[in-house]
Formats: sequence, C-alpha cells, structure tokens
Amino acid sequence: MRQRLLREGARELTYEIRGIVKKAELIKASGQNIYWENIGDPIQKNAQMPAWMKDIIGGLIQEDDTFGYCHSKGVLETRDFLATQTNALGGVQISADDILFFNGLGDAISKLYQFLMPSSRIIGPSPAYSTHSSSEGAHANTAPLTYKLDPDNHWYPDMDDLYLQVKYNPNIVGILIINPDNPTGMVYPREILDRFVAIAKEFKLFLISDEIYSNVTYNGATAYCLAEYIQDVPGIALKGISKEFPWPGARCGWMEYYNRNSDQQFEQFCQTLDNAKMLEVCSTKLPQKAIPLIMNDPRFQPYRKAKNEEIGERSNIITEILSEVPYITFNPTNGAFYNTIIFKEGVLKKGQHLKMDNPQASALMKQWEEAEPDMPLDKHFVYSLLAAKGVCVVPTSSFASILQGFRVTLLEEDQDLLRHIFKNIKEALLEYCTSI
Repeated sequence: MRQRLLREGARELTYEIRGIVKKAELIKASGQNIYWENIGDPIQKNAQMPAWMKDIIGGLIQEDDTFGYCHSKGVLETRDFLATQTNALGGVQISADDILFFNGLGDAISKLYQFLMPSSRIIGPSPAYSTHSSSEGAHANTAPLTYKLDPDNHWYPDMDDLYLQVKYNPNIVGILIINPDNPTGMVYPREILDRFVAIAKEFKLFLISDEIYSNVTYNGATAYCLAEYIQDVPGIALKGISKEFPWPGARCGWMEYYNRNSDQQFEQFCQTLDNAKMLEVCSTKLPQKAIPLIMNDPRFQPYRKAKNEEIGERSNIITEILSEVPYITFNPTNGAFYNTIIFKEGVLKKGQHLKMDNPQASALMKQWEEAEPDMPLDKHFVYSLLAAKGVCVVPTSSFASILQGFRVTLLEEDQDLLRHIFKNIKEALLEYCTSI
C-alpha cells in the first residue's frame, strides 16, 4: 500500500477467549467431545430465559413503536427507571440525561477509550478482562497499563502498587474497577473501593466501574455499585443485561455518568460520548423497552436470587474438586461466574505433556507446538488440556498478566456434568505437572 494502514495499537486487539474456539473446533472435528469453559455465555451452557420474561418481550414485539428509532441516548422511560434505581442506593444522584445506551458493553468500552487522548491512560486490573485491556492498549498504541490483583490475597488489588503507578505516571487520568471481577470472580470489599476514591481525589482522576456482574453475587457477598461510594469524584459505571437476565444476544448495555459537572474536562468527555452516539442515531430499542418491565416484575428478584444460589453451589463444587491440588493457587469465587486458577511458581516447565488417545488431536497439538515454539507455558497447558480432555479454557497470560494459569466458567447447569468436567481438569493438572 502507498501508506501504512494500521497504527501500532492495532496489534493489541486480541481476544483469546474466542480465539481458542478455532483450536477447539479442530479438535471437535477429530471426534473429540468439547466442554466449552472459555466464554461467559449462560445460554451456551443451557441456561434459559424464564417464560415470563419471554412473554414480556413477545408483547413488546406486538407494539408498532418497538420497530422505530428511539432517542439517541436511549428510551427515556427506561433511562428514568434506571436513574431512579441508582438514586435509591443513597449515593450520588443522577437523571435520565446521565445515562447513555450502547449496543452491548463491548460497544460502550470501545467508545470510552476511543476518544481519549492517546497519551491519556486508564489503568486497570491484571489479570485483565480482554475487551478493556485491548481497547486501552489500542488507543494508546502500546501495551495496556495495569495494577496487580494478588492471588495470594483473595485476588484483592495491590493498592500500594496502584498508588505508586498513579503517583509517578502523570499520563494516568482514570482507574478501571471491574466489580465483581472478570476473570477472577473476586468481589471488592468496601474499604478497598473507598481507597480507589481517595487515590482518584488526590490525583484528580476519574473512575470507571464495570458492573455487568453487579447482580451476580453469592456465598454472602455484596457488590457495591460505584454510585454508592464515589462521593464527589467524576466517574462512569458500565452496566447491562447480558448476564443477569441472561440475554447476551440483546447487545444492550449502558453508561451512567456520575458528577458530570464537577470537572470541565470530564463534562466534555461525556458530551463527546453523547455526540458519538447521535451520529449512530440510537442503540437497539427492543431490549431497552424490556428492562423496566422485567426488572419491575415481582418475579425478577426471586429469580435472580435462585440463580445466584445455583452459581454459588457450582462454585462450591469446583472448590471441593480443585482446592487441594498442590500445584495451583486456588481462590473460591463470590461473584460473576468465572474462576482464575494460577500455577505455583516453578511448576510449569517446557516438555510437560498429557497422554492423548486421539491420534488426530495429538497431531494437532504437535502442529501448534511447532507453529509457536515460544508458546507461553500456561497456554501450552491449555492447548494440551483441550487436545487430551476436550476442555476448552483460556490461559491467564492472555489476560494481560505475567501470572501463569487459566480461567474457567461456573456456568454448567448439569451438576453431574460439572463434576465430570472439573474432575477431568484435576486429573490433567496432576498428570501434566508431574510429567517430567
């Protein structure tokens, strides 16, 4: 081409969560059954939206208004409803004008980083959720900026590490919090959240809180929303319905702006996000119209409570199976529906392997090794697990982390099958880690 087409940040746009599906499809074609533990799609794991929710959505389809455009920021009645819900938390107060709808949180996240100055950095947790870390790195034309989550301390963040990074990097303008966390399943304690606010105040930053799993907690945990603790600091909360209804195919998420007028630069940033959405006309209307009807229904909270209890039971089953494996650091989860398991230092070595009874799968594994001779050690385990056991997980090294491990989901509805999958993972860990 006459000129270079891609800027440096384009190489940061990687998504191993879906990338590994290509490998899994090859293994499946060889006759191996695949257990999909790579992505947080409850529907793929046989979860069903309740019939009463489907009836509400079906009723909306019969309304002619459903098929037209809505306000560029989103359906006004829905934004009024959501603002009222946030205000009921007793923290920062907002109006419908402080809410902006997107076609899923992926769309919202992309827009959020797109309009920042390339030199302005958002520091986020590591292990990182790939959509955030890739978007942040792509906008800055470099690797994403992260603070450490500590697997030896319940996956809580190293706040001293964060403080020093913020103090000595004046390009940092904001801090990302994912609560409950993806990929670790950790739920932030209030005292840590308050410290984020203190750091933001001291260095004049804004906060971003990804709260897509805020209503997915269990085992006694509570996820505090940004509106409850942000005080007078500028901030943006990211929310959606893909996990809690669940309706991931709706592609329906929204931003809530907090203390928008407290800082001129932040106000201009929020206005730019609003303007960008106006150029697109609006986001998908049907799921927006469904939100207040479903969330206001007296069946919704009991439904959500029962689903959370089921996820908590699955968390306990996984803990029962994996927590005594000597080669890993394991933390039980209290939120979202993931767990990240870390190999202890020095456990992983080149040359480790799993026995593979399927010759085609074994040949594929050999091809992958030859194609990537410097493959990260945790990725090698993940590929080996896929080829030998048909279990598809995601390596921790693909979550912008120096830690070595893998992420699983807690979504399998059939408890017998769940036990089977995680016993296979346990067997693989014991075999692989002692194979040299």
